[in-house]
Amino acid sequence: MGRKTIIAGNWKMHKTASEAVDLAQALESGLKSDLALLADHLPQIVICPTFVSLGDVAKTLQSGRIALGAQNMDHRDSGAYTGEIAPPMLTAIKVSHVIIGHSERRQYFGETDQSVNLKVKAALAHKLVPILCVGETLEQREANQTDDVVTTQVKGGLADLDANAVSNVVIAYEPVWAIGTGKNCDAQEANRVCGLIRKVFGGMFGESQAQALPVLYGGSVKASTIEEQMQQSDIDGALVGGAALKAEEFLPIIKGGAGRVQARSLAKA
Repeated sequence: MGRKTIIAGNWKMHKTASEAVDLAQALESGLKSDLALLADHLPQIVICPTFVSLGDVAKTLQSGRIALGAQNMDHRDSGAYTGEIAPPMLTAIKVSHVIIGHSERRQYFGETDQSVNLKVKAALAHKLVPILCVGETLEQREANQTDDVVTTQVKGGLADLDANAVSNVVIAYEPVWAIGTGKNCDAQEANRVCGLIRKVFGGMFGESQAQALPVLYGGSVKASTIEEQMQQSDIDGALVGGAALKAEEFLPIIKGGAGRVQARSLAKA
């Protein structure tokens, strides 16, 4: 079980450029001090500031411990698309990851499985790591539609790709009803759905690819929940919202990810 453990922070529409730099510096400092003893077991850490902060934050990240992600992108390389950001603009400033299909993009900006699929393909074409988000609403969960919704989103988001193309894909299960609400999906249930995602992925691309796929959980993740989440068999990390906006809250979550890395390392020994 050599899957990556990934702790990603989605800063959403928060932080000015200077505030974003301050937070990035605080995280870098915390890794050197608070988490210094875990340096050999750190998970992959990704932070996703707003577009206007990406360039400044990129210059701040000097240790190589933290990767830079974008919160969205257009699938086209250039053109008359006012307000959009193209993949080459991201790679030019050392962005390595991009969140695609977040529920807020689907809910507020009309993104569909089809548009998400175009973005996933574009990210992979430009060697960006897509963090594909899937998840059900409260109404869908109460109607026992969770499995159908998640299966449809995974298949739609990854349609027309082959097994070789998806080796860098990350999928995040984010139940919409748990995002920003303070509600948290029970760890065992989150693990079940993450396992379903892996099964669907395996049906599309093969078992070996499925066993290598990092599946993250997102939805009111915090320091008090991360340890139990990281003990689950099919949860490989977290996509963190509000708790990623303060170093003192995000660093303990990174520490929880490091605990998983360490436990997996000891299990192999």
